Amino acid sequence: MLWPKLAGFLSGYPDIKVELTVEHGFTDIVAGRYDAGVRLGEQVARDMIAVPVGPPMRMAVVGSPGYFAARRKPRTPHDLDGHACINLRFTTSGGLYAWEFEKERRELKVRVDGPLTFNNGGLCLKAALDGFGLAFVPEDRVLAHVRAGRLLRVLSDWCAPFPGFHLYYPSRRQQSPAFALLIEALRHRGR
Repeated sequence: MLWPKLAGFLSGYPDIKVELTVEHGFTDIVAGRYDAGVRLGEQVARDMIAVPVGPPMRMAVVGSPGYFAARRKPRTPHDLDGHACINLRFTTSGGLYAWEFEKERRELKVRVDGPLTFNNGGLCLKAALDGFGLAFVPEDRVLAHVRAGRLLRVLSDWCAPFPGFHLYYPSRRQQSPAFALLIEALRHRGR
């Protein structure tokens, strides 16, 4: 999503150099002397300027048809209690991710249980495809599997959109002309 925009920008400005560092933890961009960072919109500190660089996102609860052959589909997040859920462990804090739901302005965080825990969302998805349980993963990663019938989606009415990725930077820092061009090139405009 971000890379095609960045690649297109760089091809038009061969004299501008960009260095990218990918980390799964929360990095202090000021202390690390970075010009900017990219995070989900709801994770950007209030004292930063945030520019959307991607569309809103949604999560999806999915399981394989084989998994559901012997189990009822959950109708509410509370029904997850009787299911084998595939947990995601945060690499930064070591804690397990509580699945976040929202319906009719009612927010709900559910701690799930199951036989598998990973620190990688791709492995959670693979385990769901292999029938080991339910995974809670970004919707864009599962749509092709749902369309092909490899996964069934449940609780979609409880998975509300949330702010997608944002480029963020300190409000007190003077922007270079090159940085201003980069921000404009990456800004999401519904594409």
